[in-house]
Amino acid sequence: MTNLAHHLVASATRDGDAPAIRLGDVLLTYADLDEASARVAGLLRDRGVQPGDRVGCMLPNVPQFAAVYYGILRAGAVVVPMNVLLKAREVAFYLGDSQAGLVLAWHAFAQDALAGAATAGTECLLVTPGEFESLLSATAPQTGVAERDASDTAVILYTSGTTGTPKGAELTHANLIRNAEICVDLFSLTGDDMVLGALPLFHAFGQTSGLNASITAGACLSLVPRFDAQAVLETIRRHRVNVFLGVPTMYVALLNHPERAAFDVDSLRLCVSGGSALPVEVLHAFEAEFGCIVVEGYGLSETSPVASFNHPDRVRKPGSIGTPIDGVEMTLLDVSHGVGEIAIRGHNIMKGYWERPEATAAAIDAEGWFRSGDLARVDEDGYYFIVDRKKDLIIRGGYNVYPREIEELLYTHPAVREAAVVGIPHPELGEEVCAAVALKDGATATPEQLREHVKAQAAAYKYPRHVWIVAELPKTSTGKILRRSVEAPASAATAKTAS
Repeated sequence: MTNLAHHLVASATRDGDAPAIRLGDVLLTYADLDEASARVAGLLRDRGVQPGDRVGCMLPNVPQFAAVYYGILRAGAVVVPMNVLLKAREVAFYLGDSQAGLVLAWHAFAQDALAGAATAGTECLLVTPGEFESLLSATAPQTGVAERDASDTAVILYTSGTTGTPKGAELTHANLIRNAEICVDLFSLTGDDMVLGALPLFHAFGQTSGLNASITAGACLSLVPRFDAQAVLETIRRHRVNVFLGVPTMYVALLNHPERAAFDVDSLRLCVSGGSALPVEVLHAFEAEFGCIVVEGYGLSETSPVASFNHPDRVRKPGSIGTPIDGVEMTLLDVSHGVGEIAIRGHNIMKGYWERPEATAAAIDAEGWFRSGDLARVDEDGYYFIVDRKKDLIIRGGYNVYPREIEELLYTHPAVREAAVVGIPHPELGEEVCAAVALKDGATATPEQLREHVKAQAAAYKYPRHVWIVAELPKTSTGKILRRSVEAPASAATAKTAS
């Protein structure tokens, strides 16, 4: 029997006065967080929530997220983390699909939360600073932690739903406990560390590698409610942040901030990148500018999320997602020309998709291998290198073109801030290679110059025939560039292919 919430209780028992969560001038000690979570568990108990029941958590990166998250777990219930930007229709889907009887939602997003909950027949409790704390202080705490089986579901994380409706990945207490402990080891986290929490806590990366790993180690998580390069640099300086966790677009934004030299960031000892492939050019530039190593890892919601990592005690290979973490295996399936789909097996694999047995069977085979949908190659030392998402592969005239490879070349142009390479339908070739590019502030480059830059370094079938400049690229709530939302201008769709 076990419970992920035991990590909080253990850290609070070890040093209750140690800082657990910071947000600006607000500080919660471990004793504060422990008590708040016990009172949330009591609140749930008073509202009839039973062990195994699903409870929605629709909160941004605020201290109350941690109290609600661990309170739900403490009560033995299942956390259903939800993006605060969901609209009423989406809120209704998440709550209805998970059959959640209650959702705790941030007051600033009340309209969609209340409307969605009403449609789903779910009780909605708004979390308003001050009022929520008053409610908790009037609630008798549940001081104990509900014991759960290691294989019981702790969290249902809904995947982004690139095809069809989102699916809920059921992550167990065992999945999340082991993944958090591995992150502590990988990052060498101790109670003296200050970890920057700019990644959304409702997402797997921020939740496990940020919140759960920090609480397990007794470290402090310094929150930034919404990623903003200026706010992050100020927080690093003010709170003497040691460990930064981010997705590639965050590294690009920090690197290109016009006043970055004005901020003292020498407290940083480790930067961790995940979520999508970090362009090697960005990695080298960031390390040179910030004087701190960047290590890349890999995983998905379905893998709790960490599956592989550049281990601190082994050779670090820029551009690689490293080797599998302890207790996890990786292999490549359907290999062609050295590239295959990553399959993962081990303690980090989800129990399955919530109430979707067919989808679970399609994702996890009889031997326990989970198909990731990511294409990669592996070198002679067993290091994996992501080539691309399987569904993002462009097939031009029978030749495979991997968008990431072309994006890497675009990033080597001094004017390029961000790039997304996509395929658009072509009557003879099947698909044509195209690129949307956002330039650095003050920089200039024409589409022709960018096309020629790639053409000089790539095979004739690979370079983008159509390039267009955009102010910003579409991104997910976690800051990942969303290739499928890139819209080609009409001129690209109608133009004749350049030779």
